[in-house]
Amino acid sequence: MNDLKIGYSKVDITPSMGTPISGYYQERYAEGILDSLQIVCLAARTGEKTALLLSADLLGIYHEVGLVTFVNQIAEATGVDPEGIYIHCTHTHTGPTSTMQTEDPVLKTHQEFLGRRFCDAALLAIGDLKPAKMGWAVGNAPNVAFIRRFRMKDGKVRTNPGVGNPDILHPIGDVDERVSVLRFDREGADTVVLVNFGNHPDVVGGSLISADWPGFLRRRLEKSLDNVKCIFFNGAEGDVNHVNVNAKGGDLNDTFNDFDDVARGYGHARHIGNVLAGAVLQVYDKVNYVDVESVRFMKKTVHVESNRPDPEDLPRAYEIDALHKAGRDDELPFRGMELTTEVAKAARMIRLKDGPDFFPMVLSAVAIGNVALIGIPGEPFTGIGRGLKEAEGWSLVLPTCITNGNQGYFPMKEAYDEGGYEAGTSPFRSGTAEKLIAEGCDLLRQIL
Repeated sequence: MNDLKIGYSKVDITPSMGTPISGYYQERYAEGILDSLQIVCLAARTGEKTALLLSADLLGIYHEVGLVTFVNQIAEATGVDPEGIYIHCTHTHTGPTSTMQTEDPVLKTHQEFLGRRFCDAALLAIGDLKPAKMGWAVGNAPNVAFIRRFRMKDGKVRTNPGVGNPDILHPIGDVDERVSVLRFDREGADTVVLVNFGNHPDVVGGSLISADWPGFLRRRLEKSLDNVKCIFFNGAEGDVNHVNVNAKGGDLNDTFNDFDDVARGYGHARHIGNVLAGAVLQVYDKVNYVDVESVRFMKKTVHVESNRPDPEDLPRAYEIDALHKAGRDDELPFRGMELTTEVAKAARMIRLKDGPDFFPMVLSAVAIGNVALIGIPGEPFTGIGRGLKEAEGWSLVLPTCITNGNQGYFPMKEAYDEGGYEAGTSPFRSGTAEKLIAEGCDLLRQIL
């Protein structure tokens, strides 16, 4: 018996000019707008139980206090159980972050605005609830996501070593090109399509506000299909991005070589959005419809070890940090992404020199019938996504990054021995990724 109701809403969260933009370990402030940022919300209800799936065009929501504030505001405004509030950030690198711990008056004003808009999106989606049936399918999006960690000829591992770099030996890992699709056909209302795919929205660059390729995906799909709305949840993207180091022909159309040797461009973001929309269109008319008798949700707190530095490494970390903050990067023996890696690694060491020894971490799961979304509060490697997708008993599992928090990178165990940006900057010890797979699968077993 099908007992599902689905609601949808979309609200604008484009920041004012001068709002700080996070990422790159460089100061950036919003100087203009390429396209608007949004919170998109899907409400799912069976009986008296409601889950709210919110996807926001933000780099992330850092610090537990910020996340708890938003969840509590939504719960108070809607009456929905906080366990069923699932806040995801698409991770656009041309949008602000949210900490709720800031002295910047512009960012503080924007964060207060965000709290109100999260509540608006939730209330509007609940008010839009309509009887619905759900179908699911899996498409494929080739050649838009690429492993970004490479073994070099000198034996080192580098992240984003540059297009055409002759010192590259091979990528470390494989891309998951699957695009998971949920289709909700609603009585007397627009169909809602939920899309899940893992890749970094780090394509546009610069200081102009943009939702990057997730925004293009939503707009393209809604233009391609009549009476359809789209919500997107980014997947396991910690070790993948848009850079094809073996680019040829027209692969570099609409791109420029940015400060860190990464090829970026607004037109390339459009290309990725178009390809992903095409992956949805591959399967849109052939989804497997299933009855939904229940919506379930659960959150689980796990504790993971901190990646504290060795004391002998701290003097060099302080030296790198001081030179970078003084604007003297040219005195460091690093360039491009390698410079970003060393600066970020030094910052991690200094930040964790006095602890803590462990971090609490919230895993979140929402089940709609026999399909589950499982949220990781940070940036999981592809291996974590694959491990969670294999959880037993489910028709489909959709892992989502930066969900109910953003605490850092989650590299696989072998990446710590290999090196590179993600393992060097992660605040978590080796073995955390494997623990997240085990704990995530256990959480999924509990709500099956």
